[in-house]
Amino acid sequence: MNGFSLSNKLNLTSLPTPLEPLFNLSRALGIDLWIKRDDLTSPAGGGNKVRKLEFLLAEAVSQAARAVITIGAVQSNHCRQTSLLARKLGMEAHLVLVGETPSRPEGNLLLSQLGGAVFHFGSRDFEEGQTNLQRITQELKELDKRPYLIPYGGSNRLGVQGYMAAYEELQEQARIRGISFDWIVHSSSSGGTQAGLLLAQEIIGGNEKVIGISAGPCAADLITNITALIRDTAQFLAVPSTLTTAGILIRDQFVGPGYAYLDGKTVDAIRIMARQEAILLDPVYTGKAFAGLLALARTHQVGRHVLFWHTGGIPALYSFADALGRIGANGCSD
Repeated sequence: MNGFSLSNKLNLTSLPTPLEPLFNLSRALGIDLWIKRDDLTSPAGGGNKVRKLEFLLAEAVSQAARAVITIGAVQSNHCRQTSLLARKLGMEAHLVLVGETPSRPEGNLLLSQLGGAVFHFGSRDFEEGQTNLQRITQELKELDKRPYLIPYGGSNRLGVQGYMAAYEELQEQARIRGISFDWIVHSSSSGGTQAGLLLAQEIIGGNEKVIGISAGPCAADLITNITALIRDTAQFLAVPSTLTTAGILIRDQFVGPGYAYLDGKTVDAIRIMARQEAILLDPVYTGKAFAGLLALARTHQVGRHVLFWHTGGIPALYSFADALGRIGANGCSD
């Protein structure tokens, strides 16, 4: 590593993920736009969480955990990847799922079910979900399951390291390609991805603006969470960090009706990426993030050389078919 060393990790995916130019969208928007394809991580349907889970599940294995437990929304990408990878490693997977209990499994939930996850429904909101998470964790301890608790989004001082390594990976790819970026734009929710990118950038000395497009939380809450994650991770790794809240850039005006609720701008962004570049985005995270990027680019509020970091989540598309539009006779959405 360049300037820092990280904790032990498992090798759960093939890295590096592709770094690709988006030629059609670059011409349409008048910028040099690239994409980092963390939707192409594997296994478990792809997405950014596997980078975090390489560090988190390494600790679970070292503790001889017999079960892993985590929390998320019903269509959580994090829960899907956590449950399938835990099962791959021979551990039970318990998911505390927040929101209305679905009548049938779809999208991420279906994939988690196929992988043998144990679902714990009944939490109306995340506050109640956290209470249930602690209760179920204690029950698993009493059953001698030695449960390993993974926080929401996999965002703690171990998970953050996944995106410290990812930032260094990007820098090496950019060096080989002879390119540099003014902006890095990505979806932000639990804060671990942005915390890792920013901490690694500070240590290595990168100059990009790292812009988190909120999928739900307000900017103030996200900045608080990211600040705490950076501080805790830096202490844990014994690396210096003087990053202040002023250096944490969040845009929360693209949330729309709320977390996991679609609006027209997100639907349009998903369609534009699919039709222009044959790349799928998800309704909860990357669709909103790209909608934000489109709005900023169209109003000339971005740099010339921009990277969109695709954090995955494609399985959720299939649970939003009604909201994404009715299919007309010509095969196009009405």
